[in-house]
Amino acid sequence: MSKTQITLSINGQQVEALVEPRTLLIHFLREQQMLTGAHIGCETTHCGACTVDMDGKSVKSCTILAVQADGADVTTIEGMAAPDGTLHALQEGFAEMHGLQCGFCTPGMIMRAHRLLQENPNPSDTEIRMGISGNLCRCTGYQNIVKAIRYAADKMNAATKEAAE
Repeated sequence: MSKTQITLSINGQQVEALVEPRTLLIHFLREQQMLTGAHIGCETTHCGACTVDMDGKSVKSCTILAVQADGADVTTIEGMAAPDGTLHALQEGFAEMHGLQCGFCTPGMIMRAHRLLQENPNPSDTEIRMGISGNLCRCTGYQNIVKAIRYAADKMNAATKEAAE
């Protein structure tokens, strides 16, 4: 099968690659770019373990073709921490509020929560639950995940307020 040239930005880095037209974005990220943070769960968009941010939208990379990401700006969980390794407020929140549980869904949850907080910097707990409703946790529940996202929202809002003063 002939391959197609794609160019995209992944976590701020320009990437050029040859992919088969049928290659899913999740496989391209994990197998060709060695970015294994996004997980392959259900492969039907139900679980959200494969969620990444693409051009300012949460997408489930298990049902997006890599060729559809040509020219896009993609952020994965690997792109969330600062270059010096400082954790993003969401990553910190998941650790502090015990939202990690088994960890399988965590990268997708964090990526979805990232977009949610971009769209609504001060969501209520109900809005957080609605915002992450496309991502499934198969461990124990969502209470600590909601606390983690609330923690991050509060920290990010405090930083924004401090910067404005």
